[in-house]
Amino acid sequence: MRIAILHNRDHDVLDDDPGREAREDVERVASAVHGVLTQAGHTVDLVPVERDLSAVTDAVSRRRPDVVVNLCESLHGDSRGEMIVPAVLDLLRVQFTGNSAFTLALALHKDKAKELLRARGVPTPESWLVSSADELKGLELPFPLIVKPSREDASVGIDFDSVVNDRKALGRAVERVRRTFRQPALVERFIAGREIYVPLLGHPVRALPLTEIRFGGVFDGKPHVLSYRAKWQADSDECKDSPSRPAELSRALEARCVEVAKAAFEALEGRDYGRVDLRVDASGQPYVIDINPNCDLHPQAGFAKAAQAAGLSYPELALHLVELAWSRRNGDQASRPNRPPAARRAAQPHRDLHAGRSVVRARAHRRSPAAE
Repeated sequence: MRIAILHNRDHDVLDDDPGREAREDVERVASAVHGVLTQAGHTVDLVPVERDLSAVTDAVSRRRPDVVVNLCESLHGDSRGEMIVPAVLDLLRVQFTGNSAFTLALALHKDKAKELLRARGVPTPESWLVSSADELKGLELPFPLIVKPSREDASVGIDFDSVVNDRKALGRAVERVRRTFRQPALVERFIAGREIYVPLLGHPVRALPLTEIRFGGVFDGKPHVLSYRAKWQADSDECKDSPSRPAELSRALEARCVEVAKAAFEALEGRDYGRVDLRVDASGQPYVIDINPNCDLHPQAGFAKAAQAAGLSYPELALHLVELAWSRRNGDQASRPNRPPAARRAAQPHRDLHAGRSVVRARAHRRSPAAE
């Protein structure tokens, strides 16, 4: 099979990029996937996506791949360009891994995604989109609140000062988002509780082992939020003291978390893979705080480790994603691409979950040996 791997190469295009580490990581993911697919006997081309989309169109048209592995998370340093590449692939009638342009666009417009979740009855914290300081006058949400960029992911723009307890701090946080990211701020009710991640895979979608962020002593007296530093700066105290571990939940709460996560993913018409981030309050109610339909696929990142805990090796995971795209091209009836010879380890019976014991990280850059 001929496969093209598309990935953004834009970590150095902006002089002051608040998401540089996250963008730089994508090239490492592309290299890892390339190695796996090549080892499996496929003909694989790496196609970096920069500013010139016509070059991407030409490259894909010239190579005529059977499947494209889409790893693009931004375009020219702008996360809002994430949905453009799959849209182009649709126009070229090329099947690609992961979620559609529609799903990626909706997930990145957090206010619209939350409106849809509320309409579907999926629990998510109340929120308010703020485009100017004047709009704060009509805000009636109870404190504490968390202020996020409304068009970013990977915890870009999130730090301790993002959680606010009064209107003065709220105004500062909103202005910081508007000035730094030049986009509206999403003001959301802050749920003080456990942070649970639900990785989702396949068709029909199933949940991989759930994980939970454990906030250590560095967070004493501070908001329990997984900031950009905690996700991407491995030498920071925030990263070292916020490991993710297999979630220890009652069967009822685990089932409720999976139910909410699947409902959220379905609301955005998710497919193939993704991760839904939850906060669980003191009463045991899960709330969707983010939907990531293009989550990190590095072999040491959380999604791959969750798959491994469920009995799916990294080569098997990469090939399974290719297989899902191939099946769309062939109406689910075609012969499947080659799998590696190693037998898949069976997952322990627990609905569609496997309570793996290995440490699982939320994002790729959180890979320090001490933390793992």
